[in-house]
Amino acid sequence: MKVVKIDRSKRLKQEPHTGHNRWHPDIPPIIEIGPGDELVLETRDARDGQIRPETTVSDLAKQDAKSGHPLTGPVYVKGAQPGDLLEIEYLEIVAQPHGWTRFHPGSGFLRDLFPGSFLVHWHMKDGWATSPEIPGVRIPDGSFMGTAGLAPSRAQLQEWSRREADLRSRGGFASPPDPRDAVPANEPIASEGLRTLPPRENGGNIDAKQLTRGSRLMIPVSVPGALYSTGDAHYAQGDGEVCVSAIEMGATATVRFRVHRGEAARRNIRWPRFAHPGYFTAPEWAAPQNFIATTGMPVREDGTQEGEDLTLAARNALIHMIDLLQERGFTREQAYVICSVAVDLRISNVVDLPNVTVSAFLPEAIFGR
Repeated sequence: MKVVKIDRSKRLKQEPHTGHNRWHPDIPPIIEIGPGDELVLETRDARDGQIRPETTVSDLAKQDAKSGHPLTGPVYVKGAQPGDLLEIEYLEIVAQPHGWTRFHPGSGFLRDLFPGSFLVHWHMKDGWATSPEIPGVRIPDGSFMGTAGLAPSRAQLQEWSRREADLRSRGGFASPPDPRDAVPANEPIASEGLRTLPPRENGGNIDAKQLTRGSRLMIPVSVPGALYSTGDAHYAQGDGEVCVSAIEMGATATVRFRVHRGEAARRNIRWPRFAHPGYFTAPEWAAPQNFIATTGMPVREDGTQEGEDLTLAARNALIHMIDLLQERGFTREQAYVICSVAVDLRISNVVDLPNVTVSAFLPEAIFGR
């Protein structure tokens, strides 16, 4: 079994031979692996080790802002070629003992309602995460890799840069390439490399909490060797990750690759797929068996009726859940974090117009003990 080790006391820029934080086809692989072989990858947390147990909210503004999602890789998978479909099987994901959740100005689904900063430290032990900042809550282990993807081709790099620039020109949000804090720091990778915040056709920051141990992630290959990388592990997350972070942590992932020859080209598969042969987590948490849910519909606060607006419905479901948690004695900030790490936003209907409905599910078993 091959192993890629990192020194978690160091930042990625101090160990650039272990990974990268931009997507670019010219980033060289750090290791080669054959299909069917097992590989162990040690990974850093989403903020590249800048948030430690002693970190305070006031420290956040002093940190590097463009260094998010340090990834371990790329891994060259022997025999993988453009047009193939690469299958990544997660054999094991082992958490580090410290994690964190934060939100900051301009981030999160409710960034207009939460303009400040807030930081929660989590301690992981015996299958649970607990925090002194949110007493009375414990979150079960649902470890998964938040970011995992393959290198884009040069054509994809150019096209994705173009379409995101077009979105910004129309007033939308997309982070442009930026050489600040880029690893590798050499040009043209630093200035051309795509930021890792959004997921794309190559996978990346999908943040699907169902990609736990035993899952299989399938991504179309665009460059020789596929060039797989991963990082940004989460101990737990609600479907939505609404405050912009989950329980973020470093982790050690054991993976195995399988190459499906020509499958992506033959079946015109352009976007990632994933599967799990059993429950992605314990059944009582996957369902969950004991929950309370709030609902949201596309009606604005002033009473204006909108139609088929799932974003507005999700926003309302989340606001109502925060209200519910405040009724139980949590602050607004604590409630927002609880929603991000434990509450699942689910589409309940998209056909009962005009009121499409999103529900927010809170598992009651996170409280107590």
